[in-house]
Amino acid sequence: MSQRSEPDLSGKVAVVTGATRGAGRAIAVELGAAGATVFVAGRTTRTQQSEVGRAETIEDTADLVTKAGGKGIAVRCDFTDPSDVDDLAKKIDKLDIFVDNAWGGENLVEWGKFWEHDLDRQLHMWRNGVETHLVALHKLMPILIRSDDGLVVEVTDGEDGEAYFVNLTYDAVKNTVRRFGEVLAKDLKDHPNVTALAATPGFLRSEQMLETFGVTEENWRDAVEKVPDYAISETPHYLGRGIAHLAADPDRKRFAGQCLSSWKLKREYGFTDLDGTQPDWGRWWDDVVKPRIAGRTVETDPADYR
Repeated sequence: MSQRSEPDLSGKVAVVTGATRGAGRAIAVELGAAGATVFVAGRTTRTQQSEVGRAETIEDTADLVTKAGGKGIAVRCDFTDPSDVDDLAKKIDKLDIFVDNAWGGENLVEWGKFWEHDLDRQLHMWRNGVETHLVALHKLMPILIRSDDGLVVEVTDGEDGEAYFVNLTYDAVKNTVRRFGEVLAKDLKDHPNVTALAATPGFLRSEQMLETFGVTEENWRDAVEKVPDYAISETPHYLGRGIAHLAADPDRKRFAGQCLSSWKLKREYGFTDLDGTQPDWGRWWDDVVKPRIAGRTVETDPADYR
């Protein structure tokens, strides 16, 4: 597939929640690369860390947005605190693109049976992963619906309910967020100027995932021997580029209520990941992972899926 023209979001204003790292950071940067002004919202600043305890900051993300060609504005915001989100909303006169991406559950996931897990951790994950989205929607949607051409994207994990995440709470959080995209599209029937949907990456090479596998972006393939499916992994920028193209598409209403994956967006708009490849986790899942779950081994070349 040949690459199409780059998206132009000049004059557009975006808010990305949970933009400190991972998909949120990359989405903010790619919106900036298309010319948007991006409010970069999250909890970790250069002077105050969140409970996640990582080094990435919203100021760093805002700087990357500006360096990419947009305008990055860092706003510290805890999306579990409605008053914090009120303060964010007061800073925004115009909103065209709202990416609802807050998560903050990295340190709370316990894989295995729910009843064997720490209940407080599971409830905290629900609060960080679901209530944050509800608070952000409640406070920011009244601004978004004033846009002549608005877009709200609920960022989740997985394009449907087929995958088994081996953690009841994690599964419930991600399925709930996906459902938000579907229900919002129905809520917006009287606002044809705004499109609502959900979006998901594939197997991510986020900062935390790279560290988990003991690799960097430069040598990430070293993790493939231990985790073969990582051969079809993607950078967070892959989904970011997809959302930037989507935001610039005047006919995106056709996707309202759907959950769009990075690979479906790639098939639609023809962009590449940072390394010039086009990883297709969806085809890999269908051709390799699902047969493996069923007890069948399929021999195939991962390069054919990039």
